[in-house]
Amino acid sequence: MFNEDIEEVIMKFDVAVPAAALKEIPDLARRAEELGAAGLWSSETQRHPFLSLPLVAEHTTRLEFGTAVAIGFGRSPLTLAHTAWDLAEQSDGRFIMGLGTQVKAHIERRFSQPWPESPVGKLREQIAAMRAIWHSWQTGERLNYRGEYYQHTLMTPFFSPPPIDHPQIPIYIAGVNAGLARLAGEAADGFHIHPLHSLRYLREVVLQNLEAGTARAGRSPNKITRIAPAMVAIGADEKSRTKMRDLMRAQIAFYASTPTYRVIMQMHGWEEIAAQLSHMAARKRWNAMPGLISGEMLAEFVTEGSWEDIGHKLRARYSGLLDRVTLYTPLTTGENLGDWKKIARAIQE
Repeated sequence: MFNEDIEEVIMKFDVAVPAAALKEIPDLARRAEELGAAGLWSSETQRHPFLSLPLVAEHTTRLEFGTAVAIGFGRSPLTLAHTAWDLAEQSDGRFIMGLGTQVKAHIERRFSQPWPESPVGKLREQIAAMRAIWHSWQTGERLNYRGEYYQHTLMTPFFSPPPIDHPQIPIYIAGVNAGLARLAGEAADGFHIHPLHSLRYLREVVLQNLEAGTARAGRSPNKITRIAPAMVAIGADEKSRTKMRDLMRAQIAFYASTPTYRVIMQMHGWEEIAAQLSHMAARKRWNAMPGLISGEMLAEFVTEGSWEDIGHKLRARYSGLLDRVTLYTPLTTGENLGDWKKIARAIQE
């Protein structure tokens, strides 16, 4: 079973970086390390998920960093393996590979790649193929990975990078539904939980399926790092928090309109609301959608507080459920580091 003893929980506070220009990354990375964060995560939205990370490695000394997430199905295992190998070498082992599947429409229409018959099966092979490639580079042994989706059977010395000091590169995967949570338990080192989550969902879907996956693979559940971005409404006064509540309503409405995330809404009896949101999104009625997000929904998905107490509230909310937590709101160059330091200290105390 997962450890839910609050007194023994060690939790890390991480930060997410916005879709920032590369020239802004060194300052953001230094700020993240200065405020006491344990890790930094980039995402694949408006910017490339990997290009900023050599700058993070160069301008920090202790900060762990990785992708949350890079879209695995848009890349081959070999391409991912090379990127991870270089970042692990440059950072002395601080890099964490975070992979997600995305959804069918984006893979087919944005990445122009085929959607697999079994997304879970393809991601399982992608993890295994990367590890086989790394093993070949580190040991010099013949590469011979053969699966349904990937076959890697050729690796000559000319194309093999030299061994590195930290070849055991962690792989985290992201998911919402039971299948990917079980896969994380079976084959990954960590699980990126979607920002649209409730405590009930964490206990009944994420943790139960992670444990089922680890049991199937004969692994310890506590070997799987659980990480999630927390939706928050932070502010020094009610006016500030009201503004953030409105932002969170809009984000919840956007996520809940996507059928892939329907399981979370169904769990709480809000499937009809989710169907309405999907209908409105299809007609691009974006401005009307937040009006369907009730105060009850906000209470399930959003943690509210001041800069002084939000860290303590997040630690109390997620102790025993998460190993790492970050704010859904990214760190920017204009943030007051003193406020962020309060959160980092409260969560990691």
